Amino acid sequence: MDLGRFGIWTFDFEDQPASRMRDSIQELEGLGWPAFWIPERDGREALTHAGFLLSATERIRIVNGIAKIWSREPRWTQGAAVLLADAYPGRHLLGLGVGDARPGVKPLDAMAGYLDELDATTSANPLPEAPMRRLLAAYGPKMLQLAAERADGAHTYHVTVSHTAQAREVLGDKAFLGVEHAVLFETDPDRARAIAREHLHVYFTQRYNIAKFLRLGYTEADLDGGSDRLVDDLVFWGDLDTITRKLNEHLDAGADHVGIQVLGTEPGGSAMPQWRRLAEALLPG
Repeated sequence: MDLGRFGIWTFDFEDQPASRMRDSIQELEGLGWPAFWIPERDGREALTHAGFLLSATERIRIVNGIAKIWSREPRWTQGAAVLLADAYPGRHLLGLGVGDARPGVKPLDAMAGYLDELDATTSANPLPEAPMRRLLAAYGPKMLQLAAERADGAHTYHVTVSHTAQAREVLGDKAFLGVEHAVLFETDPDRARAIAREHLHVYFTQRYNIAKFLRLGYTEADLDGGSDRLVDDLVFWGDLDTITRKLNEHLDAGADHVGIQVLGTEPGGSAMPQWRRLAEALLPG
């Protein structure tokens, strides 16, 4: 599955009616974006969401980034993903992740067990001619290794360029690595960092994200409110040239694809103006 070098990753569709989502995804396809990543956060179920976007388009790839394993039993995930692979050959990529941590549950064990059940699922449903593809949300070396062994690759979220280099080393040469990165079209440093900190605040309080940042060499002091160094590494802000140059650093570090999350839009709003500018700068032709 060729997702191209860059795609769109967004929460925006969580707050929009179906008609506006349809118009937006069709415009993005017309602009030449090869891939569109959607999370599962506020009640919009991941696989019906993917199916709706696929039905409204002809070429763009739709990626779940991520479908939470707690949201549905493995047999229903498998059945839905097989149907999408059959209906839209080569256009759906199932990203799976643990999502919210659960007390007493080790994420690695939970994911491995979920994959065991997925792979053991039997059904009378016909298998698709094009294979069903899956990624795992992965940060640490053990989950990355699981992604290399039991999926087509890994999806990373809110990571640095140095993490991308480390992830590529663990995954090896063959596994796919899709990296999300946040950007902000704001050239004033104080305003840019204030907006970035507001977005990042929750991630500085979650145990598994804290562990991720500490492994990358940041300190507790960096996490206390978000140091300039940490914020600047996690959110690329500035003008278009600065943002595109920094996004390309992930590709240079070993990513196959970068899903770009544009910050700074209000709930219910759209980053379409920024997506248009990024398309002109990053997409072929």
